[in-house]
Amino acid sequence: MDKGVYALLIENSCCRVRIGALGVREFAPGYHIYIGSAQGSGGLGRADRHVNLAFSRDRPPHWHIDHLLLDPHFRPVAVITAVTGRDCECDLAKAIGDPSVLGFGCSDCNCPSHLFHRPGDPVPEILAAFRRLDLDARITRIKNAGDKHRV
Repeated sequence: MDKGVYALLIENSCCRVRIGALGVREFAPGYHIYIGSAQGSGGLGRADRHVNLAFSRDRPPHWHIDHLLLDPHFRPVAVITAVTGRDCECDLAKAIGDPSVLGFGCSDCNCPSHLFHRPGDPVPEILAAFRRLDLDARITRIKNAGDKHRV
């Protein structure tokens, strides 16, 4: 599987969710963008793992993002990926920028967050962030459980 970086786009209603050691957090309605690295052995398959967890809900949470994906208020709607050997997860998170959920998904780096909120569809903004980093983005839209459609 190719290595790279990804942005997981999740739509949600207003809710409160306990996020492991981060405690209970309030989430405004709209879209949340989670930035992740896929430099490990599973490569970009990691993004598929997130989507599959959201629909199967068959495993306990391991990472911060799992808490959202297991909550019924959150639904993944797209994954934007780019194949790269560069470790640019933090650069992509900086390119997306605030507003963010402080401390989320960044326990292994110095970033303030890897989860960002937008009230409306942020796909054009996400694509622009990938372009600024000279990354060739590919979008996978998620229509419903287990049904992904590449555009």
